[in-house]
Amino acid sequence: MTSTYQTPQRRILDPKDMSQWLASSAYIEIVSFVEQLSQSVQGRRVSSVGALSPQVEGIVRLLSQAESWINKYPPDMTTSSRFGNRSFRSWEAELQQQVEQLLRELLPVERHDAAPELASYLVASFGNATRIDYGSGHELSFVMWLLCLCKIGFLEPSDSVAIVLTVFRQYIQLCQQLQRIYKLEPAGSHGVWGLDDFQFLPFYFGSAQFIGSETTPAASLDKGLIDREGDEYLYLQGIRFISEMKRGPFFEHSRQLYDISGVPRWEKVNQGLGKMYKAEVMGKFPVVQHLVFGSLLSFSSA
Repeated sequence: MTSTYQTPQRRILDPKDMSQWLASSAYIEIVSFVEQLSQSVQGRRVSSVGALSPQVEGIVRLLSQAESWINKYPPDMTTSSRFGNRSFRSWEAELQQQVEQLLRELLPVERHDAAPELASYLVASFGNATRIDYGSGHELSFVMWLLCLCKIGFLEPSDSVAIVLTVFRQYIQLCQQLQRIYKLEPAGSHGVWGLDDFQFLPFYFGSAQFIGSETTPAASLDKGLIDREGDEYLYLQGIRFISEMKRGPFFEHSRQLYDISGVPRWEKVNQGLGKMYKAEVMGKFPVVQHLVFGSLLSFSSA
């Protein structure tokens, strides 16, 4: 049987392509996938994840291997630039070189022909080596990679909680290390008016985790709570990372997150962030222009 997989290509080349993107089967499938993942972790702490499937364990090993390359390529101390340490390019080149082998180790033999298509999404998940930057479009590429793994039957619906609270959490922690060590520049940052310079989904998924809990959105900025529960909730982990990376009062450098702390209920926060994700990430040309589409995620209309 001949393979139906293909090397994904860019299709959103001009703002006028946005209407086709918003009507594409890929867009509809990604939105549905992200919403379903959010629903799956409602009221769930990180420590509530049970035994991991062999498939999830395989992804954990893959991400751990990618993390180990940071030691292989320490930051270049000869550059004094505030952003963009050139050693990130060496880390990313290692990913480019190893990615198909990593995917063949991850996938069963009968899915090895999917490796080149899947590789395009994984390579684009950690930042841009030319600009040495990272943003929500790279985060979206990782979500697309996870969705592709679901579409080929590698990940199952029963893996949903672990996809968010184990795999995605590990991915975010790796990205934060890359941002911290290689001083990646925020890609297309909205500055003080953006949700966060780098990530979006930890706050969307993390708000779902709090639904049904006694913790209020107002408490999410409390340092004591973050110290106690930061490893259990993606939302708190995101706040903690921002506080490590930025100086000054939180309401000055992270206005949107500060304002969210004034919303009375997590259900409302989660609903609002879901709408914001579609508008500010999925719906913005500068964010989605670098996405690629192949046989698994099609640019054709649904």
